[in-house]
Amino acid sequence: MLSEKDLNQIAQKGITEQQLQNQLSFFAKGADFVTLLKAATKPDYIITLDAVGDEKAPGNAKIESFIPASGAATRMFKNLFNILGGATLDDSGEKFFENISTFAFFDALSVAVAKDGEDISRLLEKKQYIKVLEYLLTDKGLNYGNTPKALLLFHKEYNRAKFAFEEHIAEAINYSDNSDVFLHYTLSPEHIDDFNKAKDQILPYYEQQYGRSIHIDISIQSPSTDTIAVNIDNTPFRNADGTLLFRPAGHGALIHNLNDIDADIIMIKNIDNVVPDSKKRVIIEYRKKLMNYLLNIYNMRNALIKAIDEAAGMGEDKATVLLHIVEQYMSDIKIIPPYRYSHLTPFEKLKELRSMLDRPMRVCGMVKNEGEPGGGPFVVDGSEKASLQIVESSQVNHKNPQQEAIFKSSTHFNPVDIVCMIKDAYGKRYNLVDYVDANTAFISEKSKDGKPLKALELPGLWNGAMADWITVFAEVPVETFNPVKTVTDLLRSAHIA
Repeated sequence: MLSEKDLNQIAQKGITEQQLQNQLSFFAKGADFVTLLKAATKPDYIITLDAVGDEKAPGNAKIESFIPASGAATRMFKNLFNILGGATLDDSGEKFFENISTFAFFDALSVAVAKDGEDISRLLEKKQYIKVLEYLLTDKGLNYGNTPKALLLFHKEYNRAKFAFEEHIAEAINYSDNSDVFLHYTLSPEHIDDFNKAKDQILPYYEQQYGRSIHIDISIQSPSTDTIAVNIDNTPFRNADGTLLFRPAGHGALIHNLNDIDADIIMIKNIDNVVPDSKKRVIIEYRKKLMNYLLNIYNMRNALIKAIDEAAGMGEDKATVLLHIVEQYMSDIKIIPPYRYSHLTPFEKLKELRSMLDRPMRVCGMVKNEGEPGGGPFVVDGSEKASLQIVESSQVNHKNPQQEAIFKSSTHFNPVDIVCMIKDAYGKRYNLVDYVDANTAFISEKSKDGKPLKALELPGLWNGAMADWITVFAEVPVETFNPVKTVTDLLRSAHIA
């Protein structure tokens, strides 16, 4: 039962009572698993860009990079936090300290240590690793354990240490010949001031170096997208002061941020999947191929929608000719007709295909699966039709032998290298929230103050939040995927200039 205090709390967050009740009902019902029909593989469902793409800048289109960068980098330093807490130095820890001087943040760390009259070389020589980690991870020094990846110094190049977020700027400059470059970062509110300071520090360098005007927007995940936490018995979890506990609902909530962007092409990429300039050539080449392929199918899609709209009074023969053209296009971009399609008349088929064409579009780069954890491309069974989806492991019933076999048969992995078009054939922006599959939300087990709880995460941004988009999968080289999940990943050759 919700009290007046509860209702006031949810109203302040911008959440309605009905939304809250829907979330509580979801916990009681439980999350549904997707039904996999098959893994999406080459050549049936994954295209080869070498055969169809090019690497020219895509004309005068307004291009904007969308980079989720909200979370702190705590997990990136998990092993070092264990050492700070007294754990024995393991192989990963030894690798870190053996190579510490090669990290881009080493000079900044040395300065932080020197402010207290210490010398980092001496600390390392004496193996006073705990003290070094205090200066790296806590607010005694760089506070990297509570800093977002966007503001970590990832690479050193041109005698400069470079933030992760600025590597995205260096990429974006290469994606078009336009004088204006647009980027959008999602951040947590507590990190905005530090981000703006860093941005103001480095932007003049890029604008003078490349002669471009760089426009950077920032947004936060709205509190209205937070979700209620519950106890194990599905009753609302309450804080010590009696208030309801709400938690951020994962990156799927960012569909609202994406919905506010007005651009012709939107590129989505994770904050940590960046390399120094000297390693960017292949990445830029294939991102342009993705964009140009998307632009080509978008223009064709628009022409076909307009042709269908103008076909209202045509005879059946002409309708049948147009239908064959539309069906060929649908086949080329891997759109699967609904199960009832074969029973429709030509005019009914055109109407059905027009509806299927009139959706946001995306081309998703996929790399060959080399054992990375996470999602991949699949053909998924729906109530009315099958569709191409990016599916995460958490969405699959691994206890079902058939579903597990299909999941393991996937040949490709989702690196989050996505280009999007979010306008219809007449230039009007879609309301992206209309294309979310709410049933793909999932429940995870967490704890707070030593008490277990269940948390609700909204459909992932590139999973359920884009479930009803037109989706094309395209193979990209594994060289385009260089994430930094742990600090020692920065020692890989891809991250050394």
